[in-house]
Amino acid sequence: MKTVFLSRYSENTLFGMGNPLLDISAVVDKDFLDKFGLKLNDQILAEEKHKVLFEEIVKRNKVEYHAGGSTQNSVKIAQWMIQKPHKVATFFGCIGTDHFGEILKKKAEEAHVDAHYYEQNEEPTGTCAACITGDNRSLVANLAAANCYKKEKHLDLDSNWELVKKAKVYYIAGFFLTVSPESILKVAKHASDNNKIFCMNLSAPFISQFFKEPLMKVMPYVDILFGNETEAATFAKELGFETDDIAEIAKKTQNLPKENNKRQRVVVFTQGKDDTVATVGEKVTMFPVLNIDQNNIVDTNGAGDAFVGGFLYALVQEQDLEECIRAGHYAANVIIRRVGCTFPEKPDFH
Repeated sequence: MKTVFLSRYSENTLFGMGNPLLDISAVVDKDFLDKFGLKLNDQILAEEKHKVLFEEIVKRNKVEYHAGGSTQNSVKIAQWMIQKPHKVATFFGCIGTDHFGEILKKKAEEAHVDAHYYEQNEEPTGTCAACITGDNRSLVANLAAANCYKKEKHLDLDSNWELVKKAKVYYIAGFFLTVSPESILKVAKHASDNNKIFCMNLSAPFISQFFKEPLMKVMPYVDILFGNETEAATFAKELGFETDDIAEIAKKTQNLPKENNKRQRVVVFTQGKDDTVATVGEKVTMFPVLNIDQNNIVDTNGAGDAFVGGFLYALVQEQDLEECIRAGHYAANVIIRRVGCTFPEKPDFH
């Protein structure tokens, strides 16, 4: 029996592409947030006025550095849940030729992810300041090198495209729409044409607000769409759904035009400690999350990425939706007990 089970996994079955960032996490106070005009639980791209923030946060006591970037976190967690074989997960993104870039390479290797970075020396490796206050976090991403990903310099190279073709499941966070929508479309079309599974994430309210056009160009190719309740509400508003009922938003999103009719779109919206909402065939179903004592929550940063990572782990094994969500809830429950998107040596998921 054992060999049959292992054959579900082969190297490079899961493909992710996105912004590889080094997370710089520190506990801050409300004054710090106010000073830089940050909102609780928001994600934004750094502007000129935030340059000082990065200098200041590093001087705080107890700063932690973790390999981050939304998509990279998710594929890393999927690989952690899989354990063996190594390198089931592939990751593409752009880094700088610098110390932070070396850390990201080392961390990807330790996580047994097959990372193929496009390395350039114009811009330094991207960073993300995770400003933590209690169980809230506010993220400010300085993409830098991550913003320099070039389709023709990396994705289009034969050796890299071969890795894309090997995959059966694809995941790209919406954040990458700000960098290389043409790369996303190339991968999404490949998945659709070959009846493979392409997954995407709404990622942050600003994506639906300011990158709606590239988002909607990719949408017809999206088989599974993830998001949280805030992102879902913003998306609904931008598309004129005229409802703030999350189940209805999920249904309307499911019914948006789709290229590959062999697969009905699945929409999955998480809501923190409230039930996860998912479209199951023609119905919308609620899935309760695992209970956790408030005192055990250390850091909710990475909970959404972890949920997707757990979900992808089950999806790669062709498990049903309910099982994928159960695995996602498990992974998120593990991650929020720790600082950053980090995990214990082995999962204990049954």
